Amino acid sequence: MRIEDKTFEKSYEDTLGMLELKSQNKSFDITDIQGELNTLYIYEGHDWVGRGELKNSDIRGEILAYQVFIKNYLKTQN
Repeated sequence: MRIEDKTFEKSYEDTLGMLELKSQNKSFDITDIQGELNTLYIYEGHDWVGRGELKNSDIRGEILAYQVFIKNYLKTQN
């Protein structure tokens, strides 16, 4: 497995775990998480100086974890 793939998987798993822990807090608000995802989208697009494939893999893992978490959370709330 390539290092970029390992980085992506670790970032995804770590971020998803962090989001699941956050959701157990009584003051949890999904709109905060949606705002964090929007910030990640902006951060991902600010790669004009070239941050490298490892960091890009890390960011993509985080974004996917946020997307999956939000989708699953909203599905359980309806």
